[in-house]
Order: sequence, then structure tokens, then C-alpha cells
Amino acid sequence: MRVLVTGAAGFIGAAICERLLERGDSVFGIDNLNDYYDPRLKEARLQRLRRHEAFAFQKADIADAEGLRRLLRQQRPQRLVHLAAQAGVRYSIDNPSAYIDANIVGFLSVLEAVREVEVDHLVFASSSSVYGANARLPYAAADHADHPVSLYAASKKSNELMAHVYSHLFGIAATGLRFFSVYGPWGRPDMALFRFTRSMLAGEAIDVYNHGRHARDFTYIDDIAEGVLRVLDRAATPDPAWDAGKPNPASSSAPFRVYNIGRGEAVPLLRFIELIEDNLGRRARRNCLPMQHGDVAETCADITPLQRDFGYRPATSVETGVQRFVAWYRDYYGVPP
Repeated sequence: MRVLVTGAAGFIGAAICERLLERGDSVFGIDNLNDYYDPRLKEARLQRLRRHEAFAFQKADIADAEGLRRLLRQQRPQRLVHLAAQAGVRYSIDNPSAYIDANIVGFLSVLEAVREVEVDHLVFASSSSVYGANARLPYAAADHADHPVSLYAASKKSNELMAHVYSHLFGIAATGLRFFSVYGPWGRPDMALFRFTRSMLAGEAIDVYNHGRHARDFTYIDDIAEGVLRVLDRAATPDPAWDAGKPNPASSSAPFRVYNIGRGEAVPLLRFIELIEDNLGRRARRNCLPMQHGDVAETCADITPLQRDFGYRPATSVETGVQRFVAWYRDYYGVPP
């Protein structure tokens, strides 16, 4: 297939591009290569992708609506994976406009371009953060998620609503995937695993919020990429069982679906830190702090719909995943054992 991937230089985007290329698809990637974190890491990811003849890349901003439409008219992709976004819960508290520009205005540009070019299937990134103040675990996509606790979460929930409108009005097949704490080699430097590893190797204390009383559905990047490809290959269709009297937020009478994509189990943060310590061979100095604004204590995904509909089976344990990340980190940054 001809697949266009936005956010292709990002952590998840680069991994999905790699998998698409390995199976023989043609991939056109776009990314604005902003400096939210070190652009050199993004460039390094792109260098790996450029080894494939079927990969092409252009620096572009999804908020440039006309530029994006022009690109899609040129490329005529059959499928589009939309991952470009301003990430980060805490960053959204101090920089709210960045989330409106990238996640709302940018996503509208994507929807308009997909509408014009008639892409067969749009798969877009949502987030576990949309569950916000929900306390019932595991989080189920069929539950209402109407109380976000950060602007980042609100922007991702808005993406789901916007996609449904375009699916309803114009018949666009759209599937939203709520990612849960993705980690692994080539990960983002602002994420906990990366930050903890870097600080521990430097002999610095790590900040542990909520005094360590967190748990997360940590999901390894290879499992995420496998799930995204399975979803991409089968376009969303209207749900014949959808009942307007008892509406299911995860489906519709339009060709629209929302799924959780995680591992399906919550790992205590302190256990996660212990695994990093074991792989680094050193103990962390912990700076225990209160809960941060916009954060939640625990996440866990109900992934049974994704298992039922696509045969999704996450295969990588957190023990294996952390080991692989630490090995990659040492190699990439030249840190001896």
C-alpha cells in the first residue's frame, strides 16, 4: 500500500514506518522536526528509515492546511496514519497554545486533506489521558470520557469528536487508538523511562511524583506497532448494532471506531524503577514529590475489543522491554556497562 505517516520522525511514527517498510509498503513521512525534544534523535530515526528505497520524507507542518492538501494530492496515499501532535501532559499546562495549534488546527487540516483526496482509512492517535478523572479500571473505550484533567487530554478527546463528525458527514473511515504509556528503544526523552535512565547514569536523583504511588499500563513499542498495522489494514465500518438510544462512544452508525491499545495490565511505578536499577546495576536516589497537576494515579487498558476484532496480542513483558531499552540507551549514547 501507499501509506502517509504524519509525525514520522517521532518515537511511534518511526517504529510504524519501519514495520510498514519491512513488509513491503511504500511510505511517505512528514514531520515538522520541532525542538520539543532533541531534534538530533528525530534525525537519527529518519536516517534509519532512509535505508529503505520505498521511504520518502518531507519536512512539513500539519497546521499548514494548503501545504498538507497539496502533499496528499501529490502522494495520493491509500491509508494515512496520523501521529503528529504536541505531546506531553505537563507541558500543556504552561504552553496551551501549542496544543491548539498542533492538535486541533493541525488535525482539522488532516481531516480536510483526507476528505479531499478520499483516503481509504485514517488511523489517528488518541491517548489514555482522555479518561482523566475516570476511576473505574480497566479503562474501557465504551465508557464515557468527558472529564479530562489536562489540555493535552482535551485536545485528544476533541480529535475523536472531530473525526466522528467527518466520518458521519463525509463517510471517512476513521479509527482512533488510545495509546497507553508507550516505551522502548528510540523513545522520547521526556518520558519516565528515558529521564530516569539518564539521571541514574549521571548520579542524579530522580523525581518520583505521588510518592511513587503510581501505576501505568506500560506498552512496548513493538506491540504498539503491530497493533497499529493490524488496525490500518482493515478500514472502519459502521456498527450495525449501534443504538442511538444507548450510544456506545467507541463505535457509530458511521464508519468510525475507537480502541484502547495497551498491554492490559498496570505496573507499579516503583516496580518499573526497580527494573531500571537492575539493568543499570545501580540504585536510584529518589526525590519523592506530591502528585502533579494534570496527572492521574493509575492507568490500565481494557484491550478485549482490540483482541476480539484484530487478534491483537501484546507479547513483550515489562522486564524484557526495560532490558531492551537500557541496552539501546547504552549503545546509542556510548555508555559502557
